[in-house]
Amino acid sequence: MTTINNHKLTKMLTQINQSFVKEIQQQEILKSLFFLAIIFLAYMATFQPVMAHGEKNLEPYVRMRTIQWYDVQWSTQKFNVNDEVTLTGKFHVAEDWPISVPKPDASFLNVSTPGPVLIRTERYLNGKPFMNSVALQPGGDYDFKIVLKGRLPGRYHIHPFFNLRDAGQVMGPGAWLDIGGDEADFTNNIQTINGEIVDMETYGLGNGIFWHSFWALLATAWLLWWVRRPLFIARYRMLKAGMEDELITPLDKHIAKAILVGVPVLVFAFYTMTVNQYPKAIPLQASLDQILPLSAKVNAGVVDIETLRAEYRVPERAMKLSLNIKNSSDKPIQLGEFATGGIRFINKAVSIPDHNNTESVIATESLSLDNPTPIQPGEQRTILITAGDGLWESEKLDGLINDADSRIGGLVFFYDSEGERYVSSITSAVIPKFN
Repeated sequence: MTTINNHKLTKMLTQINQSFVKEIQQQEILKSLFFLAIIFLAYMATFQPVMAHGEKNLEPYVRMRTIQWYDVQWSTQKFNVNDEVTLTGKFHVAEDWPISVPKPDASFLNVSTPGPVLIRTERYLNGKPFMNSVALQPGGDYDFKIVLKGRLPGRYHIHPFFNLRDAGQVMGPGAWLDIGGDEADFTNNIQTINGEIVDMETYGLGNGIFWHSFWALLATAWLLWWVRRPLFIARYRMLKAGMEDELITPLDKHIAKAILVGVPVLVFAFYTMTVNQYPKAIPLQASLDQILPLSAKVNAGVVDIETLRAEYRVPERAMKLSLNIKNSSDKPIQLGEFATGGIRFINKAVSIPDHNNTESVIATESLSLDNPTPIQPGEQRTILITAGDGLWESEKLDGLINDADSRIGGLVFFYDSEGERYVSSITSAVIPKFN
């Protein structure tokens, strides 16, 4: 009797202990979940709305040594739905094109927007209208013009960009656009080659919905015809049992033959109807435009520049460039600006006209020269310039020293005594300095 009572007591104590341990474990789990929730909420509180298009994610050597933008301007940054806005600017295709980036043999100029907030109505490169991709020449300068029309009201961050084949997008300077008005007022009417006025917002919409629905229903019916019967395991067992001839019935074969013959016939019949209904149709264009760069006569032989050395001083977040400059013009010149990777470093000692009304990343009073005196006509001088600012880090250009292709590229802007500007492209390997 005593042994039985001891056994019951031991069993009861064991159950109580297990319940107690389980309760403690549940409490620990709840505590852990509580602390994780607090950490998650604190982390969520630090989130910021995304206001950019990933332009900082490109490697520094791609941003500095491919498409070098300048003079990007908007005709206005506040307009209404249906109003037009013009985006103009220039870019230089770097001579020192990175070897790891495919050559710009096929590039497409466009505008990056958060959805269909604008429509593009016109586009020009060096004054020539173009619709297709274009082959760019390294070392060439181009000017562009894009005419856009307001579609959706709101406040949007917009960038021009070049989409390089097999390389991705190279963003230009961004700007905030405020589009007012009412979305319902938007119109997008065009005149076709036969004189018909059509609304591009709804033209062909019903036809598109019909054909998408038709093919989707046909494909769904064909799929359901097979999945209505037992699948996988049952069919596998029939196959192992030597009953493969029973997996496909005569009706299955008849339906398959009907679809095999009917679909091509249906496509050909409706293709013929479409051609007869629209005899004057222009197919989508897939050609490659060939547009020559601007003439280089403005700067050719006027200011010759050679980069002798480039050092990035990590503690100071400053790029030091040793430049050999020869002034072949008939006026004294001064170095007023250095631009690279979307950042403009300005020499405050030089009066610079504002060629850019976008929200460019500008490092004011960040460019200094060891000898700021003007370079006289015919003079050749070696100067040391320092472009120092925290923007090297915040714009993620300081990662250049960690790249396998650790070279810098950019544009240097000179101004003479009459305000005329001379643009030169520079490039050099970068030596990092850690002290």
